Amino acid sequence: MKLIVFGATGLLGTRIVDEALARGHDVTAVARDATRVDTHGGRVGTAGADVTDAEAVAKAAAGHDAALSAVGQHETPDMLTDAARGLLDGLARAGVGRLVVAGGAGSLEVAPGMRLLDTPDFHDEWKPEALAQAAALEVYRAADTPVQWSYVSPGALLAPGERTGTYRVGGDELLTDDEGRSGISMEDFAIAMLDEATDPQHPRTRFTVAR
Repeated sequence: MKLIVFGATGLLGTRIVDEALARGHDVTAVARDATRVDTHGGRVGTAGADVTDAEAVAKAAAGHDAALSAVGQHETPDMLTDAARGLLDGLARAGVGRLVVAGGAGSLEVAPGMRLLDTPDFHDEWKPEALAQAAALEVYRAADTPVQWSYVSPGALLAPGERTGTYRVGGDELLTDDEGRSGISMEDFAIAMLDEATDPQHPRTRFTVAR
């Protein structure tokens, strides 16, 4: 498949690119500054684009089969909601019908009606991005779009780690293990995103993955 990865220079984005290459896909990596992209010796195409700009997204994405986004919150409060709109509009213009988005865990429920980000132990420094990710999810859910999007939330802790090749799948509730821990490595999260991009199981919905 021809895949395009937005936010390709971050910790997660680089792992998504690596996983896609390992599976033999044709990959284009997108960042605001295309010179920062690792081309893997010329195996990866590059493009510079602002994901909040639908025209720039459409230009970069034309000719691809599916898109993946590892874009995170930046300096502006509305960046992730603007990115959601830019991606959906731009991909629709380009005729790219599939989008898999790396979302946040904060909007997952830990009890009926209670999100993880609303719990007393949720770190204050994490709240701005968690709230922004939750708002972006609502943009996807409300969108009237031909793009078949999927929003993937990780476990509570998403960090670089081991590629085990396994993960559990859930819906809107936070997944925990027998000891109450919740998390997934970025390597395994990238696997889950590529699995969804190449074999869609959750169109137009949010799902979660954890170890």
